[in-house]
Amino acid sequence: MRKTKKWVVSVAAACTLLALTACGKSADKTSDQQTINLSVNSDIASMDQSLASDTTSMQMLENTGEGFLQIGKNNKIEKELAQKIETSKDGKTYTFTLRKDGKWSNGDPVTAKDFVYGWRRTVDPKTASTYAYLYSGIVNADDVMNKKKAPSALGIKALGKYKVQVKLDYPIAYFKLLLAMPVFYPQNQQAVEKYGKQYGTNAQKTIANGPFKIVGWKGTNSTWKLVKNPKYWDRKNVHLDSIKFNVVKSPSTGLNLYQTGKLDQTMLIGNQVANKKNSKDYVKTKTATSIYLQFNRKSPESAALKQAFDNINIRKALSLSLNRKSLTDKVLTDGSDPAKGFVTSSLAKNPQTGVDFAKEAYVKEGVAYDKQLAQSYWKKGLKEIGQTSLSLKLLGDDDDTNKQTAEFVQSSWEDTLPGLKVTINSVPKNIRISRAEDRNFDVAISGWGADFSDPITFLNLYQMGNSGDAGDYNNPAYNKLIDQINSNPGNDQQVRWDNMVKAEKLLLNDQATIPLFQKAYSYLRNQKIHGLIENSAGPAHNYKGVSISK
Repeated sequence: MRKTKKWVVSVAAACTLLALTACGKSADKTSDQQTINLSVNSDIASMDQSLASDTTSMQMLENTGEGFLQIGKNNKIEKELAQKIETSKDGKTYTFTLRKDGKWSNGDPVTAKDFVYGWRRTVDPKTASTYAYLYSGIVNADDVMNKKKAPSALGIKALGKYKVQVKLDYPIAYFKLLLAMPVFYPQNQQAVEKYGKQYGTNAQKTIANGPFKIVGWKGTNSTWKLVKNPKYWDRKNVHLDSIKFNVVKSPSTGLNLYQTGKLDQTMLIGNQVANKKNSKDYVKTKTATSIYLQFNRKSPESAALKQAFDNINIRKALSLSLNRKSLTDKVLTDGSDPAKGFVTSSLAKNPQTGVDFAKEAYVKEGVAYDKQLAQSYWKKGLKEIGQTSLSLKLLGDDDDTNKQTAEFVQSSWEDTLPGLKVTINSVPKNIRISRAEDRNFDVAISGWGADFSDPITFLNLYQMGNSGDAGDYNNPAYNKLIDQINSNPGNDQQVRWDNMVKAEKLLLNDQATIPLFQKAYSYLRNQKIHGLIENSAGPAHNYKGVSISK
């Protein structure tokens, strides 16, 4: 079983607020400088590739560093430092030949040893990397992370100055997608060891090998810049001279600034979306974030609830009671879409037919609204468990979106299902996560954002024993499918795809979870901004090709 991160994202925190604006004379058509202002909604936590996990830090690292590969437009894998990639027939050995003109911002060449050092440092338990779990599947990674072997045993080695070999325990279909994440970037050993625990805590103690380098960040301030890296190998294709970042947390403030011409992009929320969606500047961006309901099938508050959550008719009744389109269109009004399944839409396509996964794996009853059928299932389920009524607590975060979602679910269930009483528990995100991990809940509003554009990043959650599933779902047939998908005997990508489709359908036919909606973000964006690449999963903030039209 592949490991998965131990937390779930909150409904409100899945994407960075981006706001672009001309800075100084950059708006002046006579100016040759390419300078923009970007607004983010949180401070930088760390510029250490091994330790960063928040959106803002990742955004900075994605543009100040680079690895073997990057994710381009439409989730297309593109070469960065790797000029050549060779893969063994069994899919378990990768050999990367590096370009020889890659340089660090201090002038040092980027070499094979930088990858070996960075990867070993990340999986070393002493580093305590949040994203180290993504290395699972690389030879000896799990043993290193579990302190059974030394970091030097990790399946990566330098074959000369500009060649790197990586060995896997089994073929990983999405391995190249992982390599685009900052946690797989090379690290300059001299800089890391020079600054020790202070590495990545401010601009002076950070080193870059990407299109930009960070300046003016002191570790706690809310303003900083990315400036064009003069040592970058492909600097001729970097159009922006500098990017100034400011932390702005209020969308209403952002809208006011946009309307007065001071911002070129601002996020819209609530009624702002309805008021502005017909504007020529309106842009809607889907994210690979699924918001869903989890059942606690291990230790809910009462024995009756355990029986209820173990009953498929009860689970189906709860799902069919929810009009997801009403939730997204009339309650949230933020551009989010009703869920088509647990795995989000536009994440991945069939390797042979090009059909979207969510469409191919669609199970209508798993996400449909049918009040009459819901009541039929409810009546049957209650009879099977010997109950005439049920009371449950609905756990969620205390932000506005979560509260709105919880109230919608509560009213839908109580209005549709006779004898059901729902109490809402809205708590801070960290408390909700802690309660979910401790199995101290009945039903929880949860969210999951894809780390990479492959359905398995969602499907892994419901394999028994996975730390990301706080519901303790256990279906032997599903568990077996996930094992087959991850080990992929024969390295047949179509067989693997077909198994993922089967797994999603099994999950929804069994109503192991109740998908609610796919999170989306709405913006107003000035049309003079060009070349911004937006991907729903993985590295999503690529400013290398961004320019301002004159």
